[in-house]
Amino acid sequence: MSVEVEELVLPEALEQARAIAAENQWPYAGGVTPTVAWDLVQKSQAVLVDVRSGEERKFVGHVPESLHVAWATGTALTRNPRFVRELEAKLAKEGGKDAVALLLCRSGKRSALAAEAAAKAGFTNVFNVLEGFEGEIDADQHRGGADGWRFHKLPWVQD
Repeated sequence: MSVEVEELVLPEALEQARAIAAENQWPYAGGVTPTVAWDLVQKSQAVLVDVRSGEERKFVGHVPESLHVAWATGTALTRNPRFVRELEAKLAKEGGKDAVALLLCRSGKRSALAAEAAAKAGFTNVFNVLEGFEGEIDADQHRGGADGWRFHKLPWVQD
């Protein structure tokens, strides 16, 4: 008796993200905007993983019910050497290395590095949330004025 494994069919937004990533030779599955990320999470088609430090989550805010695996810790943002193992443990119930995970940081840069590390470790469906939680810094040295999770008025809470 053989058991056939059903192939994961990604939502169209993620297939498009994967195609753009391949075209640009990104070393991870792809990137999605905050609004697309929230839509996928709401439809239970993906899991949101915040990769910012614990301090950032606590003092700047975070998305309710998002998972947390710090890419870097402390004020110096020292790289977490256990990131991949911790990510796999957090995603174990969601499908482990095949889980559809959307990584979120402050501006989308650290989450891209985290997505790359995850892909190199064998995660097949890890995407970066473009723009991040706070967005890119502007000419006045402020974040959140033009892009980011909070700019798009998506759900978040603060401790």
